[in-house]
Amino acid sequence: MPPKTKEKGRKAGAQKKKKNSGDDVEAESRLRLVMLENELLRDHLALRRDEARRAKASEDQLRQRLRGLEADLEGAWSEGKAIYAEMSRQCRALREEMETRSKQLEEEVRGLRAQLETCQREAEAAREEAEQALRERDQTLAQLRAHVADMEAKYEEILHGSLDQLLAKLRTIKPQWDRAVLTLHARYKEQLHQFGLNPLDL
Repeated sequence: MPPKTKEKGRKAGAQKKKKNSGDDVEAESRLRLVMLENELLRDHLALRRDEARRAKASEDQLRQRLRGLEADLEGAWSEGKAIYAEMSRQCRALREEMETRSKQLEEEVRGLRAQLETCQREAEAAREEAEQALRERDQTLAQLRAHVADMEAKYEEILHGSLDQLLAKLRTIKPQWDRAVLTLHARYKEQLHQFGLNPLDL
């Protein structure tokens, strides 16, 4: 019986030792797990810190870029406002110039219309005067032609009457001239004979 107790005690010790060894393994495993978790946490924290640094650097870059863009936008806005103000000024100046030019052209048009109306009235008056002058000329020419025709008829009548009277007078005095010519011819012939000349030789 005692040997059985000793064997049982030996078995119990082995089981207890085995149990203690299992507990040690389990504790070591837990320790390793904790250490691994701690290492993983440190790595994770390191990654987080790196990510945070990168994020902070990116944020700083983005902020700097945003400030640059805001400055560019402000400059562009200021430049746009200046350009708009200049364009507005030029537009107002151009509008004023166009209005002034339009008024000048309207004045010129009114003046030209008045001149045109005056020229048209003067041309109409000149045309009427020319037509009146032509009518008067035609009337004067007709009167002159009638007067010339009347004068020609009268002169022709006077000429014919004078010629008829001259012919009548010539017919009246022709016998007297004939006798006077014969008397003179005989006288000259007798005188030539007195001088011993033959009238036929002359």
